[in-house]
Amino acid sequence: MKKFFKYIVIFIPLILLSACSGSKESVKTTTPIIYPSPPDKPRIQYLTSFSKSTDITGERSSFLSSVVGKEEIRVIVKPYGISIYKGKIYICDTILGDIIILDLSNSTFEYFSPKGLGELKKPINCFNDSEGRLYVTDIKRQQVVIFDKNGKYINSFGEKEKIKPVDVFVSDKNIWVTDLHNHKVMVYDKNTYKFKYSIPKAGADSLAKLYSPTNLAVSKNNLYVSDFGGFDIKVYSKDGKYKRTVGSYGRNLGQFVRQKGIAVDKDENLYVVDAGFENVQIFNKDGKLLMFFGGPYKGPGDMWLPAKIIIDYNNLKYFKKYVYNKFKLKYLIFVTNQYGPEKVNVYGFIEEK
Repeated sequence: MKKFFKYIVIFIPLILLSACSGSKESVKTTTPIIYPSPPDKPRIQYLTSFSKSTDITGERSSFLSSVVGKEEIRVIVKPYGISIYKGKIYICDTILGDIIILDLSNSTFEYFSPKGLGELKKPINCFNDSEGRLYVTDIKRQQVVIFDKNGKYINSFGEKEKIKPVDVFVSDKNIWVTDLHNHKVMVYDKNTYKFKYSIPKAGADSLAKLYSPTNLAVSKNNLYVSDFGGFDIKVYSKDGKYKRTVGSYGRNLGQFVRQKGIAVDKDENLYVVDAGFENVQIFNKDGKLLMFFGGPYKGPGDMWLPAKIIIDYNNLKYFKKYVYNKFKLKYLIFVTNQYGPEKVNVYGFIEEK
C-alpha cells in the first residue's frame, strides 16, 4: 500500500503542492533575500530549496522529453528530520515512511525504503555520525534503527512500550535519544547500544524536569533539549547537570509557542524553530536573543510549519553558487517545512567581503 501511495504522489505532485499551498505559491526572485533586513547588517541569506526531484536533477528539455518521454517527478511530502553527510541530504518523510536521499554530487533523488530488519514505519528524525552511519528514530517502531553509509542495516535498539524515541544525536561515543515515554534524554553506548544513564537524573531539581522532550542538540560542552511541554529549551552538561533554561511560553521576542527543532553552531549560538511563529530565533551562549529569520509563508525564505533545523560546515561547495557576490559563506542552515511549496529551505550564514 505504501508503494502504491508513493506512485500516486509521483504522478500528481503539482496537484498536491497546489492543494497544500492554496494561494501561497512559490515565487522566483533574482535579488538576494537577507536577514535581518536593511539597514541592519546582513547575517543570513536564503539560498535555495528542495521539494521535488527536478529541484536536484534538473528538468528535461522539451526535445529530450519528446524522445525519451515525460520525466516522472517525485516529491517530498511531509518532511521532519534532516541530516547531511558528504554531499548527501537525508530527509525523514513521515507520510511516505521513507528516507529521501538527495545526492548533491550526482544530482539524484531517491527513496530509501529498507526491508527486513531495517524496515521503517514512521521515521521522524535522523543523524549521520562521523563514519556516515545513519541513525533513524522510528516513532512507530519505537526504536532507533541504524544503517551503514551504504544503507545496509546494522542494528536497532529500544523496547516497545518502554521508550518512545523522537530525536537522536551521536557524540563522544554516546547516542543521545529524546524519549517521550519516560520524559527524559536516554544515553546509550555507541558501540554496544547498551543504556548508560538518563537526563535529568533522579532527584534532580524541579527546574531540570522535562515534560515533553522532543528535539535535541549536543555541542562541545552542553546538551540542549527542546521541551515541547515546558515551552522552553533546557541546557545541561553532558553528564546531566542542569545549567539553565532558554525562553518561556508567550508571543514576545525570545518566547515560544510551538518550539521544535534546535541546533547549535560552533560559537554555541542556539537556533530554535518555532512552528507557531514559523521562524527561527537565534540566542547567544548566555540565552540572549540575537535575531530571528523566516516568518509565515509569503514567498521564498519564509516558512510553513517548520520542524527541524541543522547546521553544516562541510558541504559549502554545493551552495556557494547561490551566494550573493558581496557575501562570503560561513556555514549552512537547513530548515524543513511540513507544508507549503518549499519543503527544505537552505540558508547561508554570511559575512560581507
